[in-house]
Amino acid sequence: MNRSFSAPAIRSAALGFVLTLVAMGGIELHAQGLGGHDSNARVDFSASDLDIDDRQNRGVLSGGVTVTQAGLTVRSQRMIVDYSDAERLSISRITATGGVHVARGGETATGDAAVYDLDRRIITMAGNVELRRGGDRLSGGRLVIDLASGRASVDGRGATGGQATGGQVTGSFNVPQRERQANEDDER
Repeated sequence: MNRSFSAPAIRSAALGFVLTLVAMGGIELHAQGLGGHDSNARVDFSASDLDIDDRQNRGVLSGGVTVTQAGLTVRSQRMIVDYSDAERLSISRITATGGVHVARGGETATGDAAVYDLDRRIITMAGNVELRRGGDRLSGGRLVIDLASGRASVDGRGATGGQATGGQVTGSFNVPQRERQANEDDER
């Protein structure tokens, strides 16, 4: 089957491809403020209540919980902190629920729940996630942030209620304003 394509159709396809590359580049850059995080730094917290279960090496923080570590802030209504107590106390995982908000520098991520695996240096958020940097925004069902590399991945899995996008990732990126090339061409 032989098909012919018009010049406008080819230009539209090329423009779509270029815009996709720009958007994907934005996704890679989007979490760089979260990259290079020191997950070995001290963890500070505040909460209304703290319950410790030494047998399970678990603490439950509740009521306006805020955890900070080396410029990274995690806020939610409830957090479960898993730790080991061999020679010294060592936190391995924090599970946050109830309106989770993660911030570092000018970047923020929000979602229904999050797991911060300190050993692997990965934060996984699920349920109505949104990643913001300035005016740029990505939304989906699940967000994985690699704190070592700063790479973030958003997918539509787990999208539920609220801002759910039917299993799709959505977003918007600001484009720097530049003078039009046409103005220069008109002057010639």
